[in-house]
Amino acid sequence: MAKFTKDEIVARAKELASMIAETEEVDFFKRAEAQIHSNENVRLYISEIKGLQKQAVNLQHYGKPEALKRVENKIASIEAELDAIPIVKEFKQSQVEVNELLQLIANTISNTVTDELIESTGGDVLRAETGANVKHQSGSCDHDHDHDHNH
Repeated sequence: MAKFTKDEIVARAKELASMIAETEEVDFFKRAEAQIHSNENVRLYISEIKGLQKQAVNLQHYGKPEALKRVENKIASIEAELDAIPIVKEFKQSQVEVNELLQLIANTISNTVTDELIESTGGDVLRAETGANVKHQSGSCDHDHDHDHNH
């Protein structure tokens, strides 16, 4: 009855993943990431942010809200400087594009499976109802109803 096994589908998913890895979006992401890791300014900002985040955890632990607020503001200002670097902007944009591609693929698979299920049960794709639901609503079920209320 079943045409494909779970293992066969996972193998196809791995093929699809390899195809995705060869897209322009992923290629751009990899190049942007490599440039970020080789950028000294970016590394300095990230290292400074990590140090401040450790301070923030300690200040929070010891209940020093004013000092914590100052450190959090400093982190926010360094993050803003970091985000202003063109390669960081490009990297973040490439992350968005890769995520959108993955979301599109996931939605396509999900919607196609749903439509196939609806069609294979004789349902109504436009109303997103399976055949069982359509039959139940139309009143063509297997048991008798007493429609004659004028006894």
